[in-house]
Amino acid sequence: MAKPLKCDLCDNPATVHLTQIINNQIHKIDLCESCAQKKGITDPSGYSLADLLVKPGGEEDFTPLESNALVCDECGYTQREFKKTGRLGCPSCYETFAGLINPALTGMHKGESHMGKAPSRNEERRYFQERLAGLETDLQKAIDAERYEDAARFRDEIIELKKTLESVAKD
Repeated sequence: MAKPLKCDLCDNPATVHLTQIINNQIHKIDLCESCAQKKGITDPSGYSLADLLVKPGGEEDFTPLESNALVCDECGYTQREFKKTGRLGCPSCYETFAGLINPALTGMHKGESHMGKAPSRNEERRYFQERLAGLETDLQKAIDAERYEDAARFRDEIIELKKTLESVAKD
């Protein structure tokens, strides 16, 4: 039978088990009910493992905030508050804490800007519409230049593409 885990703070049997990924590293902490309540883990407003991670001997297991920590000029929100709650106080905080936010976003997503998601059918439909617009432009240029063989070829491609686009739209 597996040995029960002990609280990382007081060695009582652990009943609360937390896991958080910070800088692509997994941090786990096991707490007893009493220590979890003291640390506010049962508070539904949220918490941060950064405040909880403790090495044996009581040393912090994360880089402590420097005395010259960032503070938002508009709302007074501090770097410590941001790291604790993971929330910002006002729109200006995005600029103030950009040095903290951007690396985190880059690690979580493919870049710093949210591009959203679109169903693959939308991508396919958009491709066909762009291709159709290009062919119509080519057709008009061929007619203006009196290249009628090219114009006939563009016309035929447009007809086929419209059929394909209609079938994609039905799906």
